[in-house]
Amino acid sequence: MVQRKIMLRPEDVKEFVSVAAKCDFDIDIFYNRYIVDAKSILGVYGLDLTKVLTVRYNGYNAELESYLASLAVAC
Repeated sequence: MVQRKIMLRPEDVKEFVSVAAKCDFDIDIFYNRYIVDAKSILGVYGLDLTKVLTVRYNGYNAELESYLASLAVAC
């Protein structure tokens, strides 16, 4: 299980969901106790985008890794 910390701006959500949808494994994104499917645009918009979000997945996709690296925050 891989976890990455990211910050999403509202204008990034559509591209984030598009990249996640291309993956053949489950991807969750969460903040505190709210966990949503990262492939759901309404679910992702429902999160507090002013906070650091955690993306959790179990698989590998080069495009996803590259995109998450561009959104990563230092912890």
